[in-house]
Amino acid sequence: MANPFEEKQAILLERIIKNVGRCNEAFTELNQCVEDVNSANRDTVITAKLFDNYNRNVNYNLKAINELKKPL
Repeated sequence: MANPFEEKQAILLERIIKNVGRCNEAFTELNQCVEDVNSANRDTVITAKLFDNYNRNVNYNLKAINELKKPL
């Protein structure tokens, strides 16, 4: 005699496995999209760091020659 609870559990486990598979595919796609965005932003990040470094150097040199003016 077959146990009806086992049949229900098997059906539920099958549904869970299928949903976990779909969820895994969605996360894989999301990770790829995030990686693409990070790659696209890499040049912007490098440029921002260069300008920040330039700004610090200019401020340092202006302070060194006592030419730094306070902002208005």
